[in-house]
Amino acid sequence: MIETIKTFLSDVIGSQGVALDLLVLAGISVAAVAIYYMAKGVLYLLDIVVNRTPTNWDDDLLNHRLMRAVAQLAPALFINAILPGFFDDATSLHHWTRVLTSFYIVWAVVHIFNIFLTNLYEAMSKRPELRSYAVKGVFQMCKLVAIGLGVIVGLSLLIGKTPLAIITAIGASAAVLMLVFRDTILGLVASVQLTANKMLHRGDWISAPKYDVNGEVIDVSLTTVKVRNWDNSISTIPPYSLISDSFRNYQAMRDIGGRRVERAIIIDLNTIRYLTEAEMDDLKAKTDMGEVLDQPGLHRTNVALFRYYIEHYLEKNDDVNREMLYMVREMEPTPAGLPLQIYFFTPITEWKAFERLQSDVMDHIYASVGLFKLKMYQAPSGNDISSLSANQRGARSVS
Repeated sequence: MIETIKTFLSDVIGSQGVALDLLVLAGISVAAVAIYYMAKGVLYLLDIVVNRTPTNWDDDLLNHRLMRAVAQLAPALFINAILPGFFDDATSLHHWTRVLTSFYIVWAVVHIFNIFLTNLYEAMSKRPELRSYAVKGVFQMCKLVAIGLGVIVGLSLLIGKTPLAIITAIGASAAVLMLVFRDTILGLVASVQLTANKMLHRGDWISAPKYDVNGEVIDVSLTTVKVRNWDNSISTIPPYSLISDSFRNYQAMRDIGGRRVERAIIIDLNTIRYLTEAEMDDLKAKTDMGEVLDQPGLHRTNVALFRYYIEHYLEKNDDVNREMLYMVREMEPTPAGLPLQIYFFTPITEWKAFERLQSDVMDHIYASVGLFKLKMYQAPSGNDISSLSANQRGARSVS
């Protein structure tokens, strides 16, 4: 059939030279345009079918961008398939037309692959159960690999060398390439490690004191990790820095509903003593510790009773996670006094609510110190020194 067409065209224009070749090439171009619109129509019908399916995955993956890119590939495949029937392989026109169409096919395939990866990443980002996975860097690296392979194959077509020869030439300059793409390679390895080991996800709360980072991860790419700090500033750090240096991820604390409170107050050692029976009765009347204070063998020192009181208060507080450790313990005495550490976990992890709860608990403890005839240590201020000097002057004047 192709020979019949060539003979017919030769008879029409009366020549078999360049004019015939150009006419054939123009006819093939027109046919390629028709093939493009035919492919576009078929893919349009496929798009209608995809939109009517019950699942949303195919809507996200097989969208208009991908359909258009596939339609643009059809004319090049048609031209590459039909050219050998019209032109002799030895002609320069056939050679360069075939090279250019093959180059276009390589570019189109890489373009389609990258669009598919983009659609897949966007589809994952739309789904809450997959949104937290830090796979953006992996997708970016896959795109770079596809582009690199496309460049190698394209160069092999243009210069008439095999892809292996080009890879061998690139291997000779591997040291230079390692230096140029150092951050990209390190970022890829770090992204894979962070994702595979589930060390970091988008939305996690992390802190990296070395880089002055403390906030929520908003993006993890091939070369950077973006963190929105709690002061609303944006910090960007390389992924491999999180692998080579330490960072703290607070997401587990959020997930299990147990944010830690660890505070301490300092008791004046001079106020620690045993309580009298009258003071014990007064303490029972002012607190709800009757059952606790009546336990046999209970230490009757005011600081011990104060520790029991705080533990009892934490046990009755609904904002304390009682399934996790909570305690009040004495630390090693210091020149300032005896530190009492209050240690517990709360299911409240939101920052503002957490700070409010922590303040409420500590305010109650501060206000309860006097019930046990204790005093907290506070360094003397200027007013204290002035008052002491005034009292001394008053005592001398009286004497």
